[in-house]
Amino acid sequence: MTADATKGFDLARLLAERGGERYDLHARHLNHQLPRMLRTIGFDKVYERAEGAYFWDSEGQDYLDMLAGFGVMGLGRHHPVVRKALHDVLDASLADLTRFDCPPLPGLLAERLLAHTPHLDRVFFGNSGTEAVETALKFARYATGRPRVLFCTHAFHGLTVGSLSVNGEDGFRDGFAPLLPDTAIPMGDLERLERELERGDVAALVIEPIQGKGVHEAPPGYLRAAQELLHRHKALLIADEVQTGIGRTGAFFAHQHESGVEPDLVCVAKALSGGYVPVGATLGKDWIFKKVYSSMDRVLVHSASFGSNAQAMAAGLAVLSVMEDEQLVANAHRTGELLRSRLAALVDRYELLHEVRGRGLMIGIEFGRPKSLGLRSRWTMLQAARKGLFAQMVVVPLLQRHRILTQVSGDHLEVIKLIPPLIIGEPEVDRFVAAFSAVMDDAHAGGGLMWDFGRTLVKQVVGGR
Repeated sequence: MTADATKGFDLARLLAERGGERYDLHARHLNHQLPRMLRTIGFDKVYERAEGAYFWDSEGQDYLDMLAGFGVMGLGRHHPVVRKALHDVLDASLADLTRFDCPPLPGLLAERLLAHTPHLDRVFFGNSGTEAVETALKFARYATGRPRVLFCTHAFHGLTVGSLSVNGEDGFRDGFAPLLPDTAIPMGDLERLERELERGDVAALVIEPIQGKGVHEAPPGYLRAAQELLHRHKALLIADEVQTGIGRTGAFFAHQHESGVEPDLVCVAKALSGGYVPVGATLGKDWIFKKVYSSMDRVLVHSASFGSNAQAMAAGLAVLSVMEDEQLVANAHRTGELLRSRLAALVDRYELLHEVRGRGLMIGIEFGRPKSLGLRSRWTMLQAARKGLFAQMVVVPLLQRHRILTQVSGDHLEVIKLIPPLIIGEPEVDRFVAAFSAVMDDAHAGGGLMWDFGRTLVKQVVGGR
């Protein structure tokens, strides 16, 4: 390739000339409701750059990221090791995605992943978390010869049709039926699980060890007891670790907090990407893969056009190297405990604060009905308009006044979920706790800008705007 071949496209110039149109471009050509929503809640910021756990806007102000792209940015943004790995793989000019060879990078990444789950044997690489779940659903149904998959109420496993079939939120499912013949059961209800299994048509139970919606952990002993029931009835356990995996909860996989739990299939994505190249992985037992890929005729019975591409594999290998070298699993445990304990200490101080829960750097802050009359009347006003508005009232001043990005953990929930980059430490904990306390002080003062914003939200909800 000659030097002149790259002169026709100038990314820096394109961004300089048209970057200011970002919200208008989205409104015209993409999801038009996104810029509308961001402007409504005052989140229509213009971030110029990012590094680690921080963003900077056009005025040079820093913003602490406690959302990590919904968990994608486990290493923070632009980690130098991942950047170098991607530069290296591009500079290598590999013969990638020929579809008819066996390149080394997928095998090396699979080897590194499986080292963290010695009871599993093989990996399928796709492009996202929902695709990892789709793979697990297909493999479980084929391996068992059964059609039905059980999932937990309030679960979230993705938004493609198969994963949507095991989504516990009606708001996501409405209007997309018919879906797969799957059944919701309450998390922790072993009797209900056994009743469903006795019907003899269940292929698997898919479960998040800690649900992303609301940050609810499976009760102690449930995963192991469920696994025993499933295996007794010739069904499989699928652990969806798309958000909880890769160190998020203070263990490499969240199911490892409970001894003896060995899922038949494990779904991974998000943080494995390093925040650069989409990647999903489904880890499974040897017999399952061998049943799906039972002959040379079936060698492509399940595949992905961009699965195992060199850039994604290089990013994944770099991520796992950083996780080990910087001891980020231990940091997630240590820093998470510090953050959770300091927030939990505020429960007795603020009557609007109901509970703080979670593991590692996956923390839920739940708000609840206050006792004092003045606060209770305001709380009731918000609840009558739409459940979840108070949590949004907390999220907005955290960004607007304290430059901290957070978000509610699901629709109609009074819960904020914290899933920051795994690299944060005590300074970030101090900054968040101080800001959160200031917002709570304002909320309990009974007036001010926070409740004014709440009234604005109520008018928009009631008016259907």
